[in-house]
Amino acid sequence: MVKKGEWVIIHRNILTPEQRAPQVPDDTKKVPLEMWVKGYLNADAKIGDEVEITTRTKRVETGTLLEVNPYYKHDFGKFVPELNIISEQVRDVLFGGEI
Repeated sequence: MVKKGEWVIIHRNILTPEQRAPQVPDDTKKVPLEMWVKGYLNADAKIGDEVEITTRTKRVETGTLLEVNPYYKHDFGKFVPELNIISEQVRDVLFGGEI
């Protein structure tokens, strides 16, 4: 059970593919317009429930409860050894090899 006042993220489809504007690219027209938004839960709920939240800007939104205390999960990928070599070459060109 997720308690009222917890920081959460919700999801909602804003437009179905049929409701998308005619001028959007063809690949875009095939998928719904989706929204993910974070805010404070307005009532106790379970993951997967339709809920209401209040955002930090005091906007009230509804959607499906996805996660409690969401955080960014992206990164910049795996280490690329060649970038170290390039960094050293740039340092040599700009600073004569010394900082």
